Amino acid sequence: MAAAKLAVLVLCVAVLAAAVDRNNFKKCSDSSFCKRNRALTPDHGKYAVDASSLDLNDQRAVMDLNSDAGLAKLQLTLSVVNKGLLRATIVEKNPIRPRYQVQDVVTIESTHKLTRVRQEEKDILVFDFVNEQTVVVTLNPFRLDLLRAGEIVISVNSRGLLNYESFQARPETPFGGDWEESFKTHADSKPHGPSSVGIDFSFPGVEHVYGIPEHASSLALKETVNSDPYRLYNLDVFEYELDNPMALYGSIPFMVAHRKKQTSAVFLLNASEMWVDIALSKLQQGLKGTLRKFKSFFGQAQDDVPQTDTHWFAESGILDFYLFSGPTARDVYYQYAKLTGMPQMPPLFALAFHQCRWNYNDEADVAFVDSQFDRFDIPVDVIWLDIEHTDGKRYMVWDRTKFPHPEQMQNSLAERGRKMVTIVDPHIKRAPGYGVHEKASSLGYYIKNKDGAEYDGWCWPGSSSWLDFLSPQIQDWWADQLSLENYGGSTRHLHVWNDMNEPSVFNGPEITMHKDAKHVGGWEHRDVHNIYGMWQQAATAKGLLKRSGNKERPFVLSRAFFAGSQKYGAIWTGDNTANWAHLEASLPMLLSINAAGLPFAGADIGGFFGNPDNELQLRWFQAGAYQPFMRAHAHLDTRRREPYLLPDNERKIVRDAIRTRYTFLPYIYTVFHEAHTTGLPVMRPMWLEFPDDAHTFAMSTQYMFGNALMVAPVTKQGSQSVEVYFPGDQPWYDMENFKSHQAGATMTIAAPLRKIPVFQRGGTIVPRKLRVRRSSSLSHKDPISLVVALTKEGLADGEIYVDDYNSTAFETGKFLIQSYSASTSGRLLQFQAKGVRATAPYRTTEWVERIFFFGVKTKPSAVTCQGSPCTYQYEDNMRILTIRKPAFKIGDEYSIHVTL
Repeated sequence: MAAAKLAVLVLCVAVLAAAVDRNNFKKCSDSSFCKRNRALTPDHGKYAVDASSLDLNDQRAVMDLNSDAGLAKLQLTLSVVNKGLLRATIVEKNPIRPRYQVQDVVTIESTHKLTRVRQEEKDILVFDFVNEQTVVVTLNPFRLDLLRAGEIVISVNSRGLLNYESFQARPETPFGGDWEESFKTHADSKPHGPSSVGIDFSFPGVEHVYGIPEHASSLALKETVNSDPYRLYNLDVFEYELDNPMALYGSIPFMVAHRKKQTSAVFLLNASEMWVDIALSKLQQGLKGTLRKFKSFFGQAQDDVPQTDTHWFAESGILDFYLFSGPTARDVYYQYAKLTGMPQMPPLFALAFHQCRWNYNDEADVAFVDSQFDRFDIPVDVIWLDIEHTDGKRYMVWDRTKFPHPEQMQNSLAERGRKMVTIVDPHIKRAPGYGVHEKASSLGYYIKNKDGAEYDGWCWPGSSSWLDFLSPQIQDWWADQLSLENYGGSTRHLHVWNDMNEPSVFNGPEITMHKDAKHVGGWEHRDVHNIYGMWQQAATAKGLLKRSGNKERPFVLSRAFFAGSQKYGAIWTGDNTANWAHLEASLPMLLSINAAGLPFAGADIGGFFGNPDNELQLRWFQAGAYQPFMRAHAHLDTRRREPYLLPDNERKIVRDAIRTRYTFLPYIYTVFHEAHTTGLPVMRPMWLEFPDDAHTFAMSTQYMFGNALMVAPVTKQGSQSVEVYFPGDQPWYDMENFKSHQAGATMTIAAPLRKIPVFQRGGTIVPRKLRVRRSSSLSHKDPISLVVALTKEGLADGEIYVDDYNSTAFETGKFLIQSYSASTSGRLLQFQAKGVRATAPYRTTEWVERIFFFGVKTKPSAVTCQGSPCTYQYEDNMRILTIRKPAFKIGDEYSIHVTL
């Protein structure tokens, strides 16, 4: 038996070492519920609202939905939550057993009243609510339209694809695929029969929709009429295919739609396997009767109004969806983050450079890697250890032969301002004497198989079981395992990486867990699959926070994710490949993840599988320097490729890219604080900053990093230039040579190996720290330089966010936000620092060392700082004014006058 199990494990590992086999993963044709829902015809169920059932009060409107086709009776509940967000739930009215409803992901802060508007028409119900919003419910056939200021923003069930497969008693002769389903060698017992739910959402006037990650596909989602739908089902897909709607590691069922003057969104809160079809149509195809009068808002002929139709269907659970009417993208992202949680404010070190490999061999290897970064003056903040640091894949237990003194190793890194991250996966080795396993088993904390025994699958340790993170009690227990007392050899300088948490099961269907496995409460794994990895990350973050007495911000990286993961840490795009296509694909992938409300995301620099040549590695480092999470990582079988191993010229270029990342950390930290308080993406699609420029709507070869920096990475082998579109109506300043480029044109920008094209937007002010340090923690007290990029009118504004960069004290107001502005009137350019915002006293010793003004057209005749002359330099050929050592502290209010 042991030999047989070993053979299975060897086979699984061999499979993982090869490129992805698409046949290991389902297509829609392999999924009975996908086929059934996709085959539905419009108005198949002929659902209608029973107007006599309407129950309206201050909290919600409830009404029955009946089907002429004899389908299950449903109940629709409408409510307005969180200051103007429309929520709709559709449930089976009298089910024979309960359905799973996702818990603890959304926060409902308040409800608002729906006010019924009396109508002469008998075929509709109309309700007004806050922010000029109206919901129109068409009775027969059932349809729901969300309007803002009289304009249709989102239509629900306009194609009549509402579907609810009600639970039934098992028939004597089950129909194939409904009550049992096989894929390759695996069988899904489906003990409760078919239970899928589906509905359609349409976006009038819209031709571009985004989000619903994770897919290796374009930023603007493609039509799926001639392909599989986009699939959301967390899977371990190594060396994944590109330009494909197949599922990857994470799932966020949140879609954003955008057109000029309007951004809207849909969030379907369901954690089971989901598919989404997308098609382009015309508004008139779905508009009938009374609703036609709203169409005139678009100001176009009936046949000219585009519409994007989407069809969503999930294997189980309920229909619980939220409709966002905007009207701006900022409105949508703020509402979504208030609903699912604001993104974590990470500690500063987490935003610096991370060096990882499967695996650094031992303590001497770690010390050598650490020393080489110092030897070649390359900054790094975190050294990572993969699975080989453990004792036989027993997580949170060190291999004491290779790592006999882990505390000393971590403390040595900390002396140079660095941290360590170790991997802690969710599969627990079933081994006698392994404390985590024995405790979890004795407490009954493992997921069970369909027969009620502990689920036993195969992953890196061999025979493994998985903790049931669906249970808050088990989450708390897991958090306690990360304490200094329980995680022997750990220190407060150690942070955690949760990998393989889709969950990955080498001998399971689609390399994941059987859907008929059982969780606490009797729920099947099919009900909760997509949320499993997020709950591990949440419990891990809780444990690290608890370890510090709730005083230090945790850092946790997770591969799997769901809506709400933004609250707990970072994610990355998984097991990519060292080729140019994967570098290019990383841009739309990260933009899509950001567009779905999860800003702290990155891709493995250099590609996880394979060996990048020097040019590819260099270009990937340049791109990674301007992405939210910056980590280099590589597979066990690849050559060593730490940046200090590059030839002299390439090493210098990569070193400069990493150093440049560090100089921008004050800006990046400020942008992350903006994300933490507003929900805005960090890595932003161009359309988000230029919402009325249709040229940007499908653009993913360039992007905004915050609101001030535009980045256009080189992603083609041998390229020495890139095509860059300069949107807006203000100049853009090249961050390498400070040359100004005028807006409204596409230009060919030279990009020799040393350069990644990055431009600062005219009208912004960017804080930087220009002193070179070996790690970010050594720069906490360093002075700031401010880069003021003036508009054509001589205007600019910006801000800086400052706290202690590590603790949770900012949550009680111990921080500073200082606003800066520049204005020009006649011959006077005035710069002001003001508007300090904080709720508790906080002071910093950081001070302003230099202020650079880009776009100063005339040499100054005098410069005064708070009324006294100050030192300055003007470069006429570049139109740059530099003020040296004004010596004001961050938090001081002051003004600088420049006489031109």
